[in-house]
Amino acid sequence: MDIKTTVIEIIDNLFMEDISDMMDEDLFDAGVLDSMGTVELVIELESTFNIKIPVSDMGRDDWNTGNKIVEGVKELQNA
Repeated sequence: MDIKTTVIEIIDNLFMEDISDMMDEDLFDAGVLDSMGTVELVIELESTFNIKIPVSDMGRDDWNTGNKIVEGVKELQNA
């Protein structure tokens, strides 16, 4: 399974929200993510992809859309 599909599946499992048609929409504004949800998402992403997401990388504007989350995971896997 590719990263994009896996991220969509993780968000769907955690928040009961299919974001596949809203990959560029702000997930905070859409009510999908909040501060606690972000923590849950980070833990799941780190576990699933065997990466470490630095707190400094978790600014709301950096990881606020599905596509930004996918790109962030790709960058951390290639670091």
